[in-house]
Amino acid sequence: MRSSGWLGRLRGGSQRRRVHQYFRYSLDFIGAVELVTVVGLLASRATTGGWALAPVAAIAVARSLLGVRMTRAGLRHYLGEAPLPDGLLPAFCVLSLLALAAPSVAIAAGGLTEEALPVLAYSAAYFQGPVLLALPLGRGVGLGAVGVAAVAVGVYASGAPSGAQLWTLLATVLTMFLIGLTYRSSAWTLRVVDRMDAARETEGRLAVAEERLRFGRDLHDILGRNLSVIALKSELAAQLTVRDPVAAAAQMTEVEEIARESQREIREVVRGYRAVDLHAELAGARGVLEAAGIRCRIEHMDGRPAAADGGDGSGLPEPVQSTLGWVVREGTTNVLRHADAARCTVRVRRTASGDAVLDMENDGLRQGSSGVGDGTGLAGLRERLAALGGSLSAEPAEGGTFRLTARVPAGGGG
Repeated sequence: MRSSGWLGRLRGGSQRRRVHQYFRYSLDFIGAVELVTVVGLLASRATTGGWALAPVAAIAVARSLLGVRMTRAGLRHYLGEAPLPDGLLPAFCVLSLLALAAPSVAIAAGGLTEEALPVLAYSAAYFQGPVLLALPLGRGVGLGAVGVAAVAVGVYASGAPSGAQLWTLLATVLTMFLIGLTYRSSAWTLRVVDRMDAARETEGRLAVAEERLRFGRDLHDILGRNLSVIALKSELAAQLTVRDPVAAAAQMTEVEEIARESQREIREVVRGYRAVDLHAELAGARGVLEAAGIRCRIEHMDGRPAAADGGDGSGLPEPVQSTLGWVVREGTTNVLRHADAARCTVRVRRTASGDAVLDMENDGLRQGSSGVGDGTGLAGLRERLAALGGSLSAEPAEGGTFRLTARVPAGGGG
């Protein structure tokens, strides 16, 4: 059964999406912990009258909620996804100063006990995290130093004993360092994940482009020399038309022979390109996918894992092997270009009736994606399979996966 809600989206998303959600939720959780800690300290350290609890707690809640928004906006800004909203950083700084000043004033006025001083340390430490996402490292640390100075002024104004003031300052510096390191390293990790994901996508596009270049080189090697000879002999025949018609006719006869030979060679190249070998295609798919960081498992017809050099298409007629090889090639292209896959499984099996079935399943189906492109690749596969009486299905499956299934009747190769 497929999970629903935010947990289902977290489990069913791509690997990159899951990493992003994990870190974003973790940073939100830090904000929630800071809020609960501060409010809890204020409630337990209020004096008998408790007149300062409500306003100080209200400021702390407002600052924490703004801090969550600041964290999300700062993270998008750090990753280059969006600019920082105007006025958000100044508002967060002003509200943070109020969150530091309010407990100090309340302690000095007797509304809170001196044991509420750790509230300043927690408030200043949380301030450092979102700031380091929104600003470059140097400026963020500088603004954090301003926060430490504000804590120093606050603990002095509170009139607390010098020992308590010193411990509060030390706790502030230590927790600011830890929170700042957590936020900054989390954002840096997400940036690295994004770059690796972009590199993997580029590698997939390059693999497809390399295959096209290979076919282009084959055609160039075949046609280049023959077309040059045809051009030279045609030019010579044109010059001999008036002076020596017989020689001109002989040259044109050679041009015709070369043209027919070129046609034959092109047909051989195309036939070799189309008559793909299933064993070779499975091995190639494994190599390309694993080079792109996707774990690839290929299974024999009996369900055992294939050897390192690919799958086994033995026992299938040559036309069936060739057609299924094309399915593997097109399926590999779809995985590379239209999914954020971490794993891919290819199974070649035969049913009880002897039909050949190839299943290709991958995870990482992108949100709102059908798992395939808008080109004619699948339409071409369906035509190839239909010529053998087979069929093709391509559809999303459970758990955010995508399944490509090709079926060819037992007599398809006949």
